[in-house]
Amino acid sequence: MSKTHEVIVHSGYRGLRYSDGRFVDVLEPGRYELPKRRFPGQRIPRVAIVPLDVRERELNIKGQEILTADKVAVRVNIVTHFRVIDPQAAVEQVADYEDRIYSDVQLAARRSLASMTLEAILTNRNQLSEDILRDVEGVSAGYGVQIIRADVKDLAFPGNLQEIMNRVLTAQRMAEAQMVEARTRAERETLEAESEASAKRVAAEADAEAKRIRADAEVDALRRLAAAAEAYAQHPALLRLRELETLGTLGTNAAARLYIGFDKHADLGE
Repeated sequence: MSKTHEVIVHSGYRGLRYSDGRFVDVLEPGRYELPKRRFPGQRIPRVAIVPLDVRERELNIKGQEILTADKVAVRVNIVTHFRVIDPQAAVEQVADYEDRIYSDVQLAARRSLASMTLEAILTNRNQLSEDILRDVEGVSAGYGVQIIRADVKDLAFPGNLQEIMNRVLTAQRMAEAQMVEARTRAERETLEAESEASAKRVAAEADAEAKRIRADAEVDALRRLAAAAEAYAQHPALLRLRELETLGTLGTNAAARLYIGFDKHADLGE
């Protein structure tokens, strides 16, 4: 029987089996027995198993100072999540796939930042992350690596620029607050003016209606007087009857004083 020794590929890894330096196959997690010499002098292939981590991992790309499209120096930190999807390509296509990821993401960040203004970066950081990912995912697939995310974690600026930005942000917040206050005040004044105008309109309408009612009453009274005058003119007895009724009413009032005029010539017996 031939003597053997064992090799174990752990979960989360793959094993690249080489025979005399030539790639043979990729081993899944498990136990593998490799043959040894059966007798002295027998030549057997030299077998090597290279373990490779295929779990999702994180690579931090720190402190990359890059110029934006408007020539502002920005220091950016990028967190990259990746995993190996083709172990053979990851080992054979590049000398060190993690170094290659680092340089590819760094160059992609430079290209993306160089095409964006500072304002665009500040207002849409997600776009920067999306641009970097889109730029590197095709390249990394060529050496067996899938870039899952390339998130911009931190953005740092020169000290004086940071101070200026803080002032600008403070000024913007104050301007927005003043704008809201002015809008609120204008709305309140508009409502007050509309309310006052409505009250004046209602008052004017009420006054006009009262005047109309008074005018109608006066016209009606004048019409009645005109009708009475016409009746008295046509029938003098009615006027005399009206006088007698008035005298009768006054006679019931003890405080009333009646002055009756007589013809002076009649008093002298003329």
